[in-house]
Amino acid sequence: MLPHRSPTRLLTLARQGIAEAAQTGPDGLRYAAAHLAALRAAAAILAARTTATVTNRQERHRVPSVWVQLATTAPELAEWARFFAGTTSKRAAAEAGIPRTVTGQDADDMLRAAEQFVTVVGMHLGVTATEAQR
Repeated sequence: MLPHRSPTRLLTLARQGIAEAAQTGPDGLRYAAAHLAALRAAAAILAARTTATVTNRQERHRVPSVWVQLATTAPELAEWARFFAGTTSKRAAAEAGIPRTVTGQDADDMLRAAEQFVTVVGMHLGVTATEAQR
């Protein structure tokens, strides 16, 4: 069973992930860390807005990605969801260590996008950076 994390805790983890990504040297790892931070921020929105649970074993195999769920649950964030969904395979390749998958510019762009997204999520949740770090 996975641990339950509150939206505020997930947002805190996302912000910590942004800070860690900013300190990460290798481009692929920086890209992946920033993308993961955005994923945690998306999970914070889902945790705040959904109460659905999967009860049927068959249904568990058809659970849509976080990005699909985010676009459905928070349509105002659909553009962000499409952006991050479109970068998932690049993140996976970077995590796998496939050379020349991510450039320094790619990693810096992802870090900026993830940082903006985490900020937007914080505003949607009404959680300031100070509150999220408690």
